[in-house]
Parts: sequence; structure tokens; C-alpha cells
Amino acid sequence: MHLRPNPPRQLPPQDMTALDAEEQRAQRVTWAVGLVAAAVLLLLVCLLCSRALR
Repeated sequence: MHLRPNPPRQLPPQDMTALDAEEQRAQRVTWAVGLVAAAVLLLLVCLLCSRALR
């Protein structure tokens, strides 16, 4: 006996405008976190170099 699975159901429609806006917001957050991390690393490097020169 062979069973046939049900056909796949239809996915709900996507709001492409909302997805684009969300993606842009996520990209801004990513850039902001990256800039903060870079600033902290630059501060640490400056601090370590100033201690090494003493």
C-alpha cells in the first residue's frame, strides 16, 4: 500500500516593503555595533601603546 502525502500548503504572502525597511534597520544596527566595537578597539590600542612608550 502506497500513501501519498498531502501537497504542500501555500505560504502566506510577504510584505516586501516591510521586509526592506526591517532589513535597512538591521543594517543600521549592525553598522552602529561595528563602529562602537572599532572605537573601543582603537581606544585599547592607544592605551596599550601609551603604556608601552612609558
